[in-house]
Amino acid sequence: MTSPHGTLRRALTTAAALLMVGVPAGAAPAYGADPAGADPAGLTSAGTGTADAVVAWDLNAETAIWDVAREQPQAQSRVAAMVHGAIYDAVNAIAGTPYQPYLVAPPADGAESVDAAVATAGYRVLDSVYPAQHSALQAQYDNSLAAVPDGAAKQRGIAVGEATAAAMIAARRNDGAYGPQTFPVGTAPGQWRPTPPGYGNDGAWVGQVRPFLLPSATMFRTAGPPALTSAEYARDYNEVKAIGSVSSTVRTADQTQAAIWWHDRRLVVWEIRRQLVTTQHLDALAAARMFAMAILTEADAVIACYNEKAAWNRWRPVTAIRLGDTDGNPATAPDPGWTPLLVTPPHPDYTSGHTCDTGATMSALAYFFGRDDIPFSAYSSDAGARRSFPSFSAALNEVISARIWGGIHTRSADVQGAGIGLRATAYMAAHYFQPRP
Repeated sequence: MTSPHGTLRRALTTAAALLMVGVPAGAAPAYGADPAGADPAGLTSAGTGTADAVVAWDLNAETAIWDVAREQPQAQSRVAAMVHGAIYDAVNAIAGTPYQPYLVAPPADGAESVDAAVATAGYRVLDSVYPAQHSALQAQYDNSLAAVPDGAAKQRGIAVGEATAAAMIAARRNDGAYGPQTFPVGTAPGQWRPTPPGYGNDGAWVGQVRPFLLPSATMFRTAGPPALTSAEYARDYNEVKAIGSVSSTVRTADQTQAAIWWHDRRLVVWEIRRQLVTTQHLDALAAARMFAMAILTEADAVIACYNEKAAWNRWRPVTAIRLGDTDGNPATAPDPGWTPLLVTPPHPDYTSGHTCDTGATMSALAYFFGRDDIPFSAYSSDAGARRSFPSFSAALNEVISARIWGGIHTRSADVQGAGIGLRATAYMAAHYFQPRP
């Protein structure tokens, strides 16, 4: 069996990634050339067929999770991880279990319909989470099965999908999702309090959800945000104050577009992952494994991030800048009327959920493909624009700055969030989804 150290030697180099995103040393897995052979990412596998069903049920998941349920970004990855964990286990079993199962490997001999298994796994998981969407999900499922020829292969594929979905549903029962927690509201300098215009308090439950891969949501606890009286805090403060204001005179038009593009609540990463399946010619098993690796890692990074938010409870830039005369730092001049470009989300600044999410996603994708320099793009209706990137690290680099350009995060929160994402990928790479002997 490939050693954890060997499996970590795939993707962009650590040095290049850290130089580009400014993540603290030790945050990422050690990457490099894989000695295993010509197809290190396992992009093609005999007998699993096309990735059409995997992509279709990812789109169905996006529709259910965002278009209908309107799950906010911090909640989207949990359900997506459930769907793709079950799909991966089903396709992996039918392929002969060449990789470590996530939860289970139902009996299969390769004669089962992969399309039927994928549709069943995706449908059963989504239907369990969103019973109010049953009719629409049932129609999608019926359409998927109608395209599969009747017979033993179809029925056996359905059975495999039923088994992996049941295992996932059972594993996530009482996992802490949608709990009653709220973030504590502080009054002292540096402490978070609800922000205008909505003054909401939402998402604290995410940090209490049982992780999918990590042994604990607290395992990547940082040393915390910079002290209010420090030079680093003053640099963070003055950077976001200048470039993140709704009326900033130093932010460029492209930076404004990027801030809005990355802030789209219909996360652009959905399109990016599906696009990569097509451009990189993945078959069903490779696509299922890629989705599972990226999304389960992403879900855990977000859980760790929100646990971090509750631990440090740091005020947002809009609060910090309006109350700059209370922080004890002579380098932070207040502006009582300061307003950010974007509406501030209803939870603390530190760490940034978006950079935790994107750090995990981009590093997991780079790890899977064994390289960083794969181009991709995605469209945001909020920004009315498509943005393109030459590499995974370029996207991560941009989102770190984009949250500052939007006026809703400090650089320290963004950089440390990206570090949590990279650490989550390192843990995934060492412990999950690896080739079996």
